[in-house]
Amino acid sequence: MNDNRTPPPVFYDATLRDGAQALGITFSPAGKLRLAHLLDDFGIPYLEGGFAGSNERDMQFFRDVAKERFSQIRIAAFGTTRRAGTRVEEDEFVQALLRAETPVATVFGKCWKFHVREVLRTSLAENLDMVGETVAFLKERGREVVFDAEHFFDGFKDDPAYALSVLRRAREAGASALALCDTNGGSLPHEVSATVSAVREAVGGTLGIHAHNDSGLAVANSIEAFRAGARMVQGCVNGYGERAGNANLTTIVPALQLKLGAAAVAPEKLATLRTLSLAVDDLANQRPDARAPYVGEAAFSHKAGTHVSGVRRNPATFEHVPPESVGNERHVVLSELSGASNVLYRLKQAGSGAADVSKEDVKKIVAELKAREAEGYTFESADASFRILVRKALAEHKPFFELEGFRVIVEKRGGREPCLSEATVKIRVGDHAEITAGESVNGPVDALDKALRKALSAFYPEIAKIVLTDFRVRILDPNEATGATTRVLIESTDGAKRWGTVGVSPNIIEAAWQALLDSVEYKLLEG
Repeated sequence: MNDNRTPPPVFYDATLRDGAQALGITFSPAGKLRLAHLLDDFGIPYLEGGFAGSNERDMQFFRDVAKERFSQIRIAAFGTTRRAGTRVEEDEFVQALLRAETPVATVFGKCWKFHVREVLRTSLAENLDMVGETVAFLKERGREVVFDAEHFFDGFKDDPAYALSVLRRAREAGASALALCDTNGGSLPHEVSATVSAVREAVGGTLGIHAHNDSGLAVANSIEAFRAGARMVQGCVNGYGERAGNANLTTIVPALQLKLGAAAVAPEKLATLRTLSLAVDDLANQRPDARAPYVGEAAFSHKAGTHVSGVRRNPATFEHVPPESVGNERHVVLSELSGASNVLYRLKQAGSGAADVSKEDVKKIVAELKAREAEGYTFESADASFRILVRKALAEHKPFFELEGFRVIVEKRGGREPCLSEATVKIRVGDHAEITAGESVNGPVDALDKALRKALSAFYPEIAKIVLTDFRVRILDPNEATGATTRVLIESTDGAKRWGTVGVSPNIIEAAWQALLDSVEYKLLEG
């Protein structure tokens, strides 16, 4: 895949350091080790594990990760150059880099005269000595040294000669790579390309790019830097990072590999990219970004009927890469924009014998779908409700039971006591009636779910396997305040498969009941 004249990118992951500085992002000690193994298996050669000497948690990670065995990944400890006026061997942060005992030490230093004067409060000459002495000190003690040229693009705009002199000093001292940092995230792609080209001509050696996303251009800047000659590409999984985040490796990796032919990971590993993205979100306790390029749930979703018709004939009509190449899959969305192509595709996906459905049947399904959408239903995340809707539209649905009524009571018995919800359900299966009750401190929907399953378990024992895994509420017309229509989406599982259902009503309990009802009927229908 890769042109022999173009060396492949070397990816450097900073999720555990730069990524962990993002608002709301934390990793447990076990999660950090798990992430290291995930990246190693995927094929990332460098992982920045934390800021040496800044906190005990990062230092503990360095001790823990030293006991692990990896196939290729090299752990880097991040740190700063020695302080002004301090001997390098006496500087506490430089010593912390040694105590981390990692094979790689990544050191950041100032390239912008403005920062040297206003932040470091030292001379330009002293700053050069700080860079050179720190890199040499670590190199002499067996570390591979990566130099992160902080605020390089701003410094280069201000004074190209001084910014380049900082790079030369780091290179002469033994740095294996010079990562040019767009620390403020304010550079534009054409500026990054021109600057990297100029640095390559003036300094040479292995260059890198470390882009922040404050202008929404971190990925574009990283790709342009690579095209201009930067071979080490730094970033974070899912784009975590300070402020607006860092360059997103889950976008950059496939872009370079599938678009530019710059292959750095094996194709079979690239096909696990979505799994990697979801796993890291899980480790960071983050909800996945459905609209993330390549790996998002919606990345290969098609809603308009003409789009669906196109991908049915040839996926390349509306898909820039095969979804399976990055471990994703095609989704056809059912909505008010749906046409016959959407419905036929979804029926085929669900194994419902789309070839046996007549044009008249499709018209009935589309008409019913659009009528329900007009009421506020959405079937984008409710495949199970869609299956039941199809059966009802074609007059093929036979209810497994009938509801004769339910009642829900919410009671609070004291200011410090939790609310107690109680639900009573009366159903009929054939000639047999059943009345049961369920209680919960987790809310009325949980109580209703317990009562319904208890009532049905005598007739359908398999109902006991159903577990609700997600419950989402959306207010459809907020201007109506407490009288607004409510949409409830429920995700359920039986341990082997997952399915989504939806209910809509001005009454949130009734909306939840509709979604619960579809969830149970889908399980009974599928067996």
